[in-house]
Order: sequence, then structure tokens, then C-alpha cells
Amino acid sequence: MALSPRLDLRQSQSLVMTPQLQQAIKLLALSNLEIETFIGEALEANPLLEAGEVRREDGEAAEMPSDEPSADSAAGDDSALDIDPGSLDRDRDTGDGEWGAAHASGLSEDLPGIDERGDDGPTLAEHLEDQVGAASGDAREAFVARHLIGLLDEAGYLAADLGEVAAELGIAPAEVERALAVVQSLDPTGVGARSLGECLALQAKEADRYDPCMARLIDNLDLVARGEFARLKRMCEVDDEDFAEMLAELRGYDPKPGCRFGGAAESAVVPDILIAQGKDGGWDIALNEDTLPRLVVNRAYYLELRQGCAGKAAQAWLGEKLADANWLIRALDQRQKTILKTAAEIVKKQVGFFHRGVSELRPLTLREVAEAIGMHESTISRVTSNKYLHCDRGTFELKYFFTSGVGSADGEGASSQAVKARIKALTDAEDAKKILSDDTLVDLLKAEGFDIARRTVAKYREAMGIGSSVQRRRAKKLEAF
Repeated sequence: MALSPRLDLRQSQSLVMTPQLQQAIKLLALSNLEIETFIGEALEANPLLEAGEVRREDGEAAEMPSDEPSADSAAGDDSALDIDPGSLDRDRDTGDGEWGAAHASGLSEDLPGIDERGDDGPTLAEHLEDQVGAASGDAREAFVARHLIGLLDEAGYLAADLGEVAAELGIAPAEVERALAVVQSLDPTGVGARSLGECLALQAKEADRYDPCMARLIDNLDLVARGEFARLKRMCEVDDEDFAEMLAELRGYDPKPGCRFGGAAESAVVPDILIAQGKDGGWDIALNEDTLPRLVVNRAYYLELRQGCAGKAAQAWLGEKLADANWLIRALDQRQKTILKTAAEIVKKQVGFFHRGVSELRPLTLREVAEAIGMHESTISRVTSNKYLHCDRGTFELKYFFTSGVGSADGEGASSQAVKARIKALTDAEDAKKILSDDTLVDLLKAEGFDIARRTVAKYREAMGIGSSVQRRRAKKLEAF
């Protein structure tokens, strides 16, 4: 067979993602504040764009009377931004592929509970200073304690040398030591520590677990990190069961207790979506226009430039800038409508939470929302990424409304967050003389319609920082004293 060059024609179908389409898809994953930065850059790059007055456009708000979304919230054709998941996975610029894959199956148990996120609370310094008056013996000691609080880092550690603090204040080192003891007695336990070991030791003492064995374990954290457990057991002089319990106790402590509180330098989360109770009992949904600049094309400037464009190259450049400006305005409009449509469906699915709280949070996946509004799952992943919703119960990230579920008597399933809330309520209300074991919790939850295994109860309990029945019994005895 002779070999010779030849031309063949073939037909094939493929999705070609233009730079403009890639840009529109990328816009979905940006928060309103990031969009504001993006628009600022666009205004500098395109002379035909200008910032217009913020005003409400058709489709920029959705009203949900009687817990149902209105037709206005679904206005607009979102097909331009709703692309096949395979092609979206190739767009690495959005940076949410891993998150989207995890949430495609409804996995969010490692994320903070929705009831743990809300409006910004006090900073660590404010929280500690509120306690100093009751914990200190006199005004002088309280003053030094407040000075030390001002030296703590965001994790709650004290890096300053006590001798230098004493010299700076012109007092004896012993007074600084007593003031530090006051700081270390405050909540959260572990603040004021000068090392990780001291932080963990303070928490062990608070839990009445700081015996000689635990002290040796904390003094040898480097061996714990290297996994030299056999050597540690010999040093602590304990058997396998006691060592496992000590290790579990140690891992339950918080190495950065100050991080539970906000920092003074941190900016508050600005919500992208605002939800309020409507007059008819439904829900009004709108984008936060304070963080959403409006773009318009400066037609007068365009006409002026067009009159001055004599050559074809100049005319082509001007036409390209006009097309880019119009495309960006349409893409931003579609983004707003897509976000509102998604938020309306989330509120519809989780309406029990907005009425009654986390106990009514139901299992929800990205796929459910995607199928309900006729869009691809990965599009919903982008829409819910880096977006915050504000309602009467606080400010929450959209992705926290997607939770895995457990079986329930009604067959619909129950949110893991709802189960966690119920476990916390049961343990908080338990009698000190009758501490509930995990098996008892399973029975109580099943009686309430939650079909859940014992290992799941233990997993949820540990995730919320609730100790075992033995630990809770010991803690309640201490509280009785």
C-alpha cells in the first residue's frame, strides 16, 4: 500500500469555551466584594464603561409569599452560564472543583455547624476584659491583667517576657505573675499560656485530668507528634486503655483557644443576599445592593470616539470595547438572576430553619437544588461558593445549608445539623446523677424519629466538643462543688 499525503474532512461536536464565556462562569464563584474589585479593574480597562447609580432591576429581587418563590425570582435565561459539568471541571480558575465534588454527595460534616455561625461577636480582648473585674482581687491587679490581655496574640498566647512587662509597668515581677494567673483563669481555658504545653496543661487542670501521667504526656508533646506511643506509655506508666483515654482527652483540647473569637483587625462578613420576613408570611429575597455597583455604557462618549476613529484598526478597537462592555453587563445581570434563583430555592427547601431554627434543617444536596431550578450541579457549586446570606438568625454562608442526613421515621431524612442540635440539647439537660450514655442517646433519638447508629452519635458528639459520659459525669460533679 502506497503512502501519500491526503486531506480528509471529519465532523465532530465539541464545546468551545470562549474567553468571554470563561469570564462569565468565573464571575459566578466571586462574592459581591470580589465583584466590586473586578468591576473596578474593568472600569480602568474599558473607557466605555462607567459606574451608574445602584438601583433595583427586574429580577434583582425575589419575593416568596407563603414560603413559595415568585416567578420573578426565576426571570432571565441562565443557559449561557449553565454549562456541562465536564467542561466546567476543566476551568481551574474558579478554584472550587474540590469543594464542588465534596458537596455533590452532600458531604459537609467537617464544616462548622450552621448554629455556630452568626453575627460577629466580641473580640477575644473584649470577652476577657468583661471577666477581669469579677476574677481579680483589686483594681491594681485588674489593671495589670488588662495590660496582659492587650499583649495576647489572636490564638490567645502571651509572647511577652514577664520581666520586661514588670519593668515597663514599674512593678514587681510577682505582681505580673499574679495578674497572669487571673488571665489564665478566664474563659476560654488556655488563654494567657506561653507555650502549647502550658495551654494544654491549663485545660487539663480545668477538666481535673492533670495528674502526673497526663503531666508527663504534655511535657513530651514532641513524642506525641512523632507517634512514639510505646515509649510514652512506659514514661507515663499506664496500660493501653488508660493511654488511649489520655490521648483522646489531649486531642480534645483546643490548641488555639483565642481563635474562637473575632479579631479587632478582621473585617466583618458582608452578606451578598438579604432575606426578610414578608408581610404575607413569606420571604423577601434581594441582593445586597450596597456591595453591587451597577455598570452602564457611556453612549455619549462612544459616539464621540466613533466620530474620531478614522482608520479601520481604530474602529475595530472601539467595536471590540463596546462588545466587551455589553457582554460584561449582560454577564453580571445573569449572575444576579442565577444567585437569586438559587437562594430562593434554598430558602424554599430550608424554610423550617428560617422559621424555627437549626432543629428544622433538612438534608440538602447541590443536585436537589440544581434539578429544581433546571441547572447543572457544578453551576450551583459556583453560585454558592463565597456567598453569604443574612436573615434574622444571623449571617451564614450558602454552602452551610447543604448538609448530609440520617434516616428518620417519616422517610424524608433529617439533617445532621438537626441531629447534632438534639444531642446537645439532651446532654445539656441531663441529670448529674443520670448521665446519658451513647446507647441511651441512640434510644432517645430513635424515639424521636431519628434512625441513627451509636458510632454516628459518638462522632457527632465528639465533633461538637461534648465529652463522653465519664467525662461529663466528672465535670458535673465538679460543678456541684
